[in-house]
Amino acid sequence: MAAYNKPTVEISEVQAVLRKHFRSDVTAITPLEGGNISAVFSFACLDQEYIIKFCDLTGSFETEKLISNLLSSQGVPFARCMELGKFKSMNYLISEKIAGRILNDFSYEQQQRMLPEVVQILTRMNQVKSETTKGYGTINASGDGTYSSWREHIIATFAEEQADSFWEGWHSLFETSCLEKDVFDECYNRLLAYATYNEPHRFFIHGDFHQYNILSDGQRITGIIDSNGKYGDFLIDLATLDWHIKTHLKLDVVQIYQDYQQEIGMDIPNFKERFMGATYYNGLIGLRFYAKMGWNDAYYELRDELLSLR
Repeated sequence: MAAYNKPTVEISEVQAVLRKHFRSDVTAITPLEGGNISAVFSFACLDQEYIIKFCDLTGSFETEKLISNLLSSQGVPFARCMELGKFKSMNYLISEKIAGRILNDFSYEQQQRMLPEVVQILTRMNQVKSETTKGYGTINASGDGTYSSWREHIIATFAEEQADSFWEGWHSLFETSCLEKDVFDECYNRLLAYATYNEPHRFFIHGDFHQYNILSDGQRITGIIDSNGKYGDFLIDLATLDWHIKTHLKLDVVQIYQDYQQEIGMDIPNFKERFMGATYYNGLIGLRFYAKMGWNDAYYELRDELLSLR
């Protein structure tokens, strides 16, 4: 399986799309770094800044627009979506641009100072109300989780058959990439064992919560972007943040998180077991993704960490 390449979009093509939605002149169209799935540009119109993203994967962005409405309507600083459409073989999404730069751009001291605020926003986001929805796992365009249980979501996530998706034919990675089947199977079995502790819990999960999807002005957190939304145990998001913070900053975000939960009187039963289940879940997704993208060093680092867990 070849590494995935996000679509190539020319400035002239961006201009053609934006003319459909903006009557006034659009200026400062600028390609942005980052984003492994989408081609992303910023632009301005009448002194307001926006983002447009292009993706050629089926069903791109419908759920993101729904999640944007859910989070922004309940006080979570998430980019509000404006327009959704198709251009050639791609989907595109136009949203407001949140001021600031990704958290990872700032110094160690600045990130360390802002981590308590990151934890507070994470807690607020995980507790948003979505009583009219049902299901677990990946949020679909109707706002429901795709599966009837968390375990069913896990099994579907790592099933061999993944037709018409980013992971179609992914088992070929065992032959064509650094992905090792014995390692994957061992971690998958550990995941299923710990998932028993995660299964009873259903909350909103961002799904990709780390420094590259958190924006700041250097003093405070200005917003959150790029959710891969799911319903399940909110410790999935903490495990994601923990992996990135440990890797880049060597800071104990789990302790900061637990201190805040104690401060607000929030009890988290079976924390250790649920966190292990969350770590293996994220870890398996990470191993497979790093292998597909050809990021061998990241793969081996994560592999060694997962195998060392007990």
